[in-house]
Amino acid sequence: MAGHQTILILISLHPESEMTIPAPRPIKVMLVFGTRPEAIKMAPLVRCFASRPQDFETVVAVTGQHRQMLDQVLDLFGIKPDYDLNIMQAGQDLYDVTSRVLTGMRCVLDAAHPDVVLVHGDTSTSTAAALAAFYARIPVGHVEAGLRTGDIYSPWPEEMNRRLTGRIATWHFSPTEASARNLRAESVDDSNITVTGNTVIDALNIVTEALETRPELKEKACEAIVSAGYDVSRLDDSRRMVLLTGHRRENFGEGMLNVCRAIRDMAEAFPDTDFVYPMHLNPNVRRPIAEMFSESALDNVFFIEPLEYLPFVFMMKSSYIIVTDSGGIQEEAPSLGKPVLVMRTVTERPEALDAGTIRLVGTDRDRIVSEASRFLNDSAYYHANSSIANPYGDGHACGRIADFLLANVKM
Repeated sequence: MAGHQTILILISLHPESEMTIPAPRPIKVMLVFGTRPEAIKMAPLVRCFASRPQDFETVVAVTGQHRQMLDQVLDLFGIKPDYDLNIMQAGQDLYDVTSRVLTGMRCVLDAAHPDVVLVHGDTSTSTAAALAAFYARIPVGHVEAGLRTGDIYSPWPEEMNRRLTGRIATWHFSPTEASARNLRAESVDDSNITVTGNTVIDALNIVTEALETRPELKEKACEAIVSAGYDVSRLDDSRRMVLLTGHRRENFGEGMLNVCRAIRDMAEAFPDTDFVYPMHLNPNVRRPIAEMFSESALDNVFFIEPLEYLPFVFMMKSSYIIVTDSGGIQEEAPSLGKPVLVMRTVTERPEALDAGTIRLVGTDRDRIVSEASRFLNDSAYYHANSSIANPYGDGHACGRIADFLLANVKM
């Protein structure tokens, strides 16, 4: 017994400096994104990692797949990329984007040496960046993992992009239990999947809180909307507003023409309601609008310039219903109490369908008009469908992703 005590005393007499164990270095996380939707959903994650410098070293690489619209989101959230591939060129196609991201990321990964690369969703940026990280033997985390439609051509190329990214990824951050089940059905190890909620709700909460608590930001949003082509003061006298967006490749051509016909039908049927469409920059969106409305405009239809995220959130909050083909809006709108008509025939977000927060209408002219009219005419139906809880999370997805990486990344 005395011998044991002596050993303890001798150990305690060692200088403290000799006993100090170096603290582990922070995990070096690289976040790669290139489009506006990705940026919106990755921005709160960048902020989350940056707020925990003892745990994470945050590196941001952007590709510039959508240059102007990407920069708007970076400015809003105060993000300064460490690397910018700046790949966007006029007339670029999927071959151009994929090859430029893949070769560009080689130099970025060689310079930064991250411990993990995070990509988001289903863009060509995400898939090419994930492949580049795989070539460099760097593990990949896939944010918004497991969404599926079951049809590789709908949406195209997004459905195949997310499947390919999922095969490359080591860790899968699923927004819902349904998307996690999709991954398990594809034999992904359950220990590598975590259900986090969707980071877009984190982003939406940041922006809506700013609009509600900072009058100067609300004023800035209103000024931007007026500058884009719509006077928001029109809504002060109890006018309602239907917000429309559209940009999906599968809807180009006759689909967009049908949407334009539906807009005309609705505007004529509801002259006391404004129909506002911030137009995507793609000529395939703008051309049919010009064909349908250039010579016969309506007083309550407004085709305006694209909006940055801050004024767009203000418009979503101010709208009565939303008609869109956007995936992100399907997730955001329920948090704002806005019913959504989705101009697609399938969706990789079945949770919204099951919950009743969205309706699929495709680009069928009659169906768009019929469903919108029901919401506009039937207040009881509207309120029943606008008070449903959002199935996409509580706004704490980023913290769950950070905690998972802290527990699982081995350096």
